[in-house]
Amino acid sequence: MKFVRLATLVTMLGLSSPAFAQDREASSPAPERPSLVVAISVDQLSSDLFATYREHFTGGFARLLSGVVFPSGYQAHAATETCPGHSTILTGAHPARSGVIANRWFDMGVERDDVRVYCAEDVTVEGSSSSNYTRSRANLLVPTLGDLLRRADSNSRTVSVAGKDRSAVMLGGDSEMAFWPGQGGFGSYDGTAAPESVARTNQALIASVAQGAEPLAVPQACRAVDREIAVGDGETVGTHRFGREAGDDGGLLSTPEADLLTLNLAGDLADEMELGRRGSTDVLAIGLAATDYIGHRYGTHGVEQCIQLMALDAMLGAFFERLDASGISYIVMLTADHGGLDLPERAAVQGAPDAVRLSADIGAVETSIAEAMDLETPILRSEGPLGDFYVDRSVPEERRAEVIDRAVATFSAHPQVYRVYSRAEIEAQPLPTAPPESWTVLDRIRASFHPARSGDFYVALQPRVTPIPDPGIGYVATHGSVWDYDRRVPILFWWNGAQNFEQPMGVMTVDIMPTLASVVGLDIGGVEIDGRCLDLDPDVAESNCR
Repeated sequence: MKFVRLATLVTMLGLSSPAFAQDREASSPAPERPSLVVAISVDQLSSDLFATYREHFTGGFARLLSGVVFPSGYQAHAATETCPGHSTILTGAHPARSGVIANRWFDMGVERDDVRVYCAEDVTVEGSSSSNYTRSRANLLVPTLGDLLRRADSNSRTVSVAGKDRSAVMLGGDSEMAFWPGQGGFGSYDGTAAPESVARTNQALIASVAQGAEPLAVPQACRAVDREIAVGDGETVGTHRFGREAGDDGGLLSTPEADLLTLNLAGDLADEMELGRRGSTDVLAIGLAATDYIGHRYGTHGVEQCIQLMALDAMLGAFFERLDASGISYIVMLTADHGGLDLPERAAVQGAPDAVRLSADIGAVETSIAEAMDLETPILRSEGPLGDFYVDRSVPEERRAEVIDRAVATFSAHPQVYRVYSRAEIEAQPLPTAPPESWTVLDRIRASFHPARSGDFYVALQPRVTPIPDPGIGYVATHGSVWDYDRRVPILFWWNGAQNFEQPMGVMTVDIMPTLASVVGLDIGGVEIDGRCLDLDPDVAESNCR
């Protein structure tokens, strides 16, 4: 396939006919043992964002909407971040079981100065730190779908390619090949020889950076949100078009081109490694990161995100047509690792005054406690103003309980804090089994709790509080909360001959792995998971769930 360049996106955005409009087999309840499972995660694609633009899709998203649609999927846990979200998709396990409780957590017993642990690092490697690490799936305590397929058939292959290393690792597990962009282009695990397609992709990336890029046109569907919003100190969002000066590589990840590179590489790897063509069931896992980078940099409901989704719709359409041309039997699943919250400045303009930024005074909590107790900071460790908090190992053992009590009381008194949950309270809560839309906040936190990795207490902020007190260009909006705008994601299945239906009730991303396992005929009876098989066609007598 000819490599699709960013310049063609303008044409692709005007796609006039649905990419799925082709001769297909008659409707069938599920594909007959597809030879390839294509699992796609669109980072930060919330159900709300997907619903906003679904009527305008004509390409790959439209094809998926002609299949089996679960518009209210849930990343049911509290830690709505990239690493834990991706870890649920192909394992069927909540973070409480997988051990992947956050992008980074803290280990006060680790024998190094940096007590922060990155989710995709190997802490046993000498000299490793959370910022300079050897990439590994060692922190993922459960198998992925690809791992289980290879246990059943050693000839099965899993290839994972993503815009972030943690996405590729958590989707791929012990994948044969995993690729993500770093310095110099897409790379893989240390010492892994890269296929020729990776070198070609990196050459295309270098050429694109050297050439720069013209701004993209604004599709008709995006014109209503083409509006400048002031944010931060003299900065604005809402009117950017992804143009880049020649030689500028700093913003490439925050453009549709990042996903274009990822999809092209995924297609090339599928061809080069003959996925789905060797008599076994293979897995191609794809993590598309641009929606997340754009959401952080420009917010979720401006023209930038709209252009991105229209471009991604077209790119996915082209990618699926490439798979069609290969003649292999495949099933596609698309979901997201978490949702996202738009920047409060735009929300206020749109009539939501309760959407606010976190006040900077919350940062003084630790200092005030340390001064009151005559202790040196740091006394607490956390990745930010919400989520897990840990008492630092410098605090004397006999004073830990007092630090926790003071911290819980001080955080609880802050008007922008919803509630603080103690470790004992979380541990005492059983893992929830009710539908995800009915889970309490404590249920959500419990599903993220792992006794060896979670903190001493958990801080949940009030709804619609953005935990970025002083936004700068490059980071104006985020996710990570316990609230449904960060938890709800679409879950879509499509195969050639899929009968279209939509089930609006809540399901979970942990339901994806057992569903795909049932479709490919993989027995997972001996594997402990948290999800259940989803019936992909309730109108037929024989369910895919056996």
